[in-house]
Amino acid sequence: MKATIIQYNPTIGNIEKNKEHIIASIKKYTNDPSPILLIYPELAICGYPPRDLLTIPAFLSACSSAISEIKSILKKSPHITLIVGTPRLEKNNLFNSAAIINSESITYIDKQKLPTYDVFDESRYFHIGTPSKPILIQNTKVGIVICEDAWSKETNNPIQNLANQQISTLIILSASPFEISKQDTRFKLFSSIAKKNKINVIAVNQIGANDELVFDGTSLVFNQDGCLIHQLASFKEDSKNINLTETNKTLNPTSIPHTEQLLNALVLGVKDYIKKCNFKGVIIGLSGGIDSAVTAAIAAKALGKNNVLGVLMPSKFSSKGSIDDSLDLAKNLGIKTHTIPINDIVQMYSSSLNPIFKQLKEDITEENIQARTRGTLLMAISNKLGYLVLTTGNKSELAVGYCTLYGDMCGGLAILSDVPKIMVYELANELNKESTMIPNNTITKPPSAELRPNQTDQDSLPNYSILDDILEKYIHQKLSQKEIVDTGHDSELVKWVLKLVNNNEYKRRQAAPGLKVTETAFGIGRRMPVAANYSSILNI
Repeated sequence: MKATIIQYNPTIGNIEKNKEHIIASIKKYTNDPSPILLIYPELAICGYPPRDLLTIPAFLSACSSAISEIKSILKKSPHITLIVGTPRLEKNNLFNSAAIINSESITYIDKQKLPTYDVFDESRYFHIGTPSKPILIQNTKVGIVICEDAWSKETNNPIQNLANQQISTLIILSASPFEISKQDTRFKLFSSIAKKNKINVIAVNQIGANDELVFDGTSLVFNQDGCLIHQLASFKEDSKNINLTETNKTLNPTSIPHTEQLLNALVLGVKDYIKKCNFKGVIIGLSGGIDSAVTAAIAAKALGKNNVLGVLMPSKFSSKGSIDDSLDLAKNLGIKTHTIPINDIVQMYSSSLNPIFKQLKEDITEENIQARTRGTLLMAISNKLGYLVLTTGNKSELAVGYCTLYGDMCGGLAILSDVPKIMVYELANELNKESTMIPNNTITKPPSAELRPNQTDQDSLPNYSILDDILEKYIHQKLSQKEIVDTGHDSELVKWVLKLVNNNEYKRRQAAPGLKVTETAFGIGRRMPVAANYSSILNI
């Protein structure tokens, strides 16, 4: 069987653009009479995830019209068959479907397993499809499933059902979001499916970033022995012609180190968010710290140096070293900067608030005024220039609320909100492999918000290696306080950290969208109540 895998980066809702891409692919083979199968990912007609667009009749009608137009194009090319993911409305029931289109007919196969865990809400929109039957393509008995169908561990799962009907090739249409190590998991899963059932497996995955989700592509083809015979690129659009009737050379999977995967995912996430939201560029408040430096470097890789603006906003507590580090970073990246001292502005706030504050002791309120002054300045520049503000906070800070609402949390996209602090340092070292982007002093000096004299993060937080391990066990592994303490952590420290995590849900609810790169991300990946009290259940 001859096929072309098309690893496509759709724009959600831009059905016209997505349709034209598919038609252009068809036209490449119009004059070649050889039978060919073109394969697009899950919901490629509309992009994944379309969310509540699926509740709008006009949206569903546009998807249906696009399929009809593609069918009319294929009438002139009886040698071409197309498989493409699309939403399908039938008798008021909506399905996540694979449309198999040729010159004579359209056949639909519907997704049977609708995920509702983590970031997925498919049962909110779709009905469960019925068990599918094989389809004959180029005299080959082909089974087709959609993403979650391939992950089912039930005894009578969609793939087993098709294997029992003696298919020789399985095609999996996917929109499988990236997370660290997931590429390895997919490889093992699809290889085992091929080997167990003695079938060829073609798994085509969406590429690109849509809101918080990044899709890495990395489409795969395995032979009946479970050996990899084709692998498409990661983190970029790609296509590949394959011929399963030939003897294909087996390959070792291209394994990208996890930190490099993470960097590539964040670069793609920024690039697509800015492009698909039609922003001209990005603004970043440069503090001289590791988080703003890594954020700026990622933005420069994603968008080019001319589309990144760094803004220095020193206060009376800002050290000369931090200012120099910010300027060195900007020089290394080749980005423009502006410097706006905030002392006078902060003093005006303080004077205005003095009638209310004059009898009260200075505390974190005055520190937060500095952060909020900076947030206001960045948002003003954003309004004027049409640039998006990138927030720079990392997952460790966001977890425990070590961030200021309407201050350093101001912005439209949080690049590092799913990246623990220790990983931020790993990213800095990864960025510096090609050339020195992040100044060495930024990496080696103690992290500090510089909102009071001689401040460091460790005045308020435990060492980040300890904090990140506690957060990993609580947020990702969902261990209880006792279970975390039993791994060797101090009981009072664990209790304090977990209380901070729970008490700062209200902050995270107001945070900018963040790029999801781990198994459990705040926001879309971890949806906790705000007005709640569950500390007693967790023994906190």
